[in-house]
Amino acid sequence: MIDNATRESQDRLLRQAVGVLRTRYELGTGYPGVSSGEAADVVGVLEAAAAADDGDGTDREEALALAHRLVDDDQPEASPLWPRSH
Repeated sequence: MIDNATRESQDRLLRQAVGVLRTRYELGTGYPGVSSGEAADVVGVLEAAAAADDGDGTDREEALALAHRLVDDDQPEASPLWPRSH
């Protein structure tokens, strides 16, 4: 179990990543090979991770890793949660 301050910080990071992703698609500068629908699915995963209780089955650690990649603009496509090109 993590302490409240750590949890709040992680939740802020997840919400910040959601904002980055939404903004990129609103500005038309999304990610190559990822549709706006797929990006919306990623937003849903990140929001679910932020809202989830500990131990509810959400892969919070992977969602946090993806959030870091999105905020840092550092190869989010390397995440297993990222949509794969067809």
